Parts: sequence; structure tokens; C-alpha cells
Amino acid sequence: VDVDIATHIDIYDDGPDRSLLVVETADRPGLLVDLVKIIDDINITVQSGEFDTEGLLAKAKFHVSYRGKPLIKALQQVLANSLRYFLRRPTTEEGSY
Repeated sequence: VDVDIATHIDIYDDGPDRSLLVVETADRPGLLVDLVKIIDDINITVQSGEFDTEGLLAKAKFHVSYRGKPLIKALQQVLANSLRYFLRRPTTEEGSY
């Protein structure tokens, strides 16, 4: 089944010491691990998270912070751009090379 699912990334302030990151994208094996790795690679701390799937759609919510504070707008943009870049990359099937 080849279905094109749009990726949505939103980041909101969620109190004095964290932000809420919401990601909706096509589900695939290893997605949650990859999302956390991308977040961690730019030194953003994941405080907690929820992950759910509805058919082929994955919905992830993470409470995140940078040095104990909510993400400033510039860092929100870096995070959103990093996630969009990674999630849009085409995947290569194993053995197809």
C-alpha cells in the first residue's frame, strides 16, 4: 500500500520549563527511536512522551526542553527543520541496491 501521509510538526510552549512537540507522520518500524535520536542530536532533552498509531498514521507528543527551559523560537525552527528533513528523506529498501 503506497499512501502519501502529510507530515505535521508543531511546537508549543507548555509551562515555564518545557515545550510540547507534536509530530504526525507516516508510521514505519523504528520511527520512535529515530525521532528521539534526532531530538537528542541537537541537545534537546526529552522529558516525557506519548506515541500512538492510527492505521498508517503515527502521532507522537514529546515534552522537551533545552537546559531546563522551553525552546526559544530559533531552536523550535531548528528542531522542526531537522525533523522535516529526516522524515522526508526517501528510504531505500534493504537489498535494492
